[in-house]
Amino acid sequence: MTKRHIEPIVWLLFSAGGVAAAVFLPILILLFGLAIPLGWVRPDYNYLDAVVSHWLTRLVLLGLLVVMLFHSAHRFRYTLHDGLQLRWEVPIAVLSYGGALLGSAAALLIVLTI
Repeated sequence: MTKRHIEPIVWLLFSAGGVAAAVFLPILILLFGLAIPLGWVRPDYNYLDAVVSHWLTRLVLLGLLVVMLFHSAHRFRYTLHDGLQLRWEVPIAVLSYGGALLGSAAALLIVLTI
């Protein structure tokens, strides 16, 4: 029986998170970090609350957060391993992906309680 590796799944999460971060994060930062606080856009908060309260929107936001967290964890791990040549592979992997798992659990908790 051949040994199965988890690395293809990790690379899949990495690439999905990179695409999600590149496509959705800039517009979210522009809207909620600049346009709304500076008054360039005046959204109807009741409508915005209705959209964010919908279960499908929450599911999409959770999915985006999870893949972006795994993208950053994978990038951080390989930056420390390949870029800085640190040879503590197991502790770095545990801290990186453990942080992504904890962040994903926190995001799930927040999405479920809003």
